[in-house]
Amino acid sequence: MDYKTASLTEYRPASPDRRQTGLHSLFLIGMCSVFCILCGCSISYKFNGANINYQTTHSISIADFPNNAAMVNPTLSNLLSESIRDIYRRQTRLEVMNKGGDLELEGEIVGYDITQGAISANSYASESKLTIRVTVHFINNIYPEESFDKTYSAYQTFDASRLLTDVQDELCNIIVTEITENIYNDTVAKW
Repeated sequence: MDYKTASLTEYRPASPDRRQTGLHSLFLIGMCSVFCILCGCSISYKFNGANINYQTTHSISIADFPNNAAMVNPTLSNLLSESIRDIYRRQTRLEVMNKGGDLELEGEIVGYDITQGAISANSYASESKLTIRVTVHFINNIYPEESFDKTYSAYQTFDASRLLTDVQDELCNIIVTEITENIYNDTVAKW
C-alpha cells in the first residue's frame, strides 16, 4: 500500500466508547467514596510537608540559639533563631512560643569555621569554605519517642581572593536556610 494514498481512517486506533469509559470512572470513584465513608477513612493533602496531628499538638517553643562557636559572627544567633521561628509560622498552624510548647526546640551554634579549599596551580588556595555547625535538642512532649539530639552542618564556598566580611552575610543566609529546612524536616515533616 502506498502511504501517500492511504486514508487517515485506516491508521486510527479503535477508541473505546467514551460514555462507557466515563461511567466506569464514575463507578470507581463512587465505590471508593462509599468504602472510605464506611471504613472511616479520610483523605488529606498537605502541601507544606508537615506531618503534625493538630488535634494533639498545638504549639512549639523555640529558644534562642546562642553562638558558642570559637569564631563568632555577632548577627548569626539572631538570624538562625528567627529563621527557625519563621519556617514554623509559615508552614504550620502551630503557635510559636518562647517556652512551654507541645514541641520544644533549643540548641546552640557550635561551629563557625573558615577553611581553605582547592589549591590553584601556583600553590595558593583558590577557594575558601565557610562551615556552620548547630546542635539541636528537640523534645516532643506529646510523642516522646520522636525526641532527639542532633548536630546540623552546612557550608558554602567562596573565592579565596575575597574577604569573609564581603561575603559572609550572603553565605550565612544560604547556610542558615539549609540548616533551618533540615531541622524543620526532621522535626515535623519526617522526610
